[in-house]
Amino acid sequence: MTKKRIIPIGSLVLGLVFGLVMLITHLLVRPPSPPSELEGVLRPEYRQVVSFQLQSHNRGPLSEKDFLGKWSYIFFGYLSCPDVCPNTLHELSQFRTLLKDESGLEPENLQVIFISVDPERDSTENLARYVNHFNKKFIGATAGKGAIDRLTKQFGAGYILEAETGPGQYLVTHTSAIFLVDPLGRLVATFSQPHYAPTLLSQHKKITQYFSGSG
Repeated sequence: MTKKRIIPIGSLVLGLVFGLVMLITHLLVRPPSPPSELEGVLRPEYRQVVSFQLQSHNRGPLSEKDFLGKWSYIFFGYLSCPDVCPNTLHELSQFRTLLKDESGLEPENLQVIFISVDPERDSTENLARYVNHFNKKFIGATAGKGAIDRLTKQFGAGYILEAETGPGQYLVTHTSAIFLVDPLGRLVATFSQPHYAPTLLSQHKKITQYFSGSG
């Protein structure tokens, strides 16, 4: 007589739990196929933003924990930037205003963070004046070069300090993309230039709808 192999209930439960964890992990990292209008915007894989710390102009230390619960639009630049930074921050401010006007409510679950990659010249005091010029809800932040380099590497945001044209006078070549971190603290989207407020609004609405359906 052939004996039936009895699989312990505990092993079955552990197997099911393991499978569920693997499925959830897969969905958290590799999303379902996005709608065609979000192709090239949503990243092919979500990347969890890991430990970092900056100093903000208005709330003290800023870390990866401050991303949780909010849609965070991140832009790397510097205060002496002649065109890309001011133009981008203007469009982000207009985008935020459009979102507020459309809903009739302050978008409390959205934040815009401008991170300076030029800490030698950009103090938090100067950042405060700069970002407040565009929108008083914006957050300006920076840190020492080592911390900035580790964070830009996470985002894939490069920058190069150009040669000085005079004492303390130089340009910084930097990534012009806007990065989006979702309320779970994952880097999920990248917006390439050109940046226009109405386009950002349309993409933001589609992204939040997509995530509400796919997680």
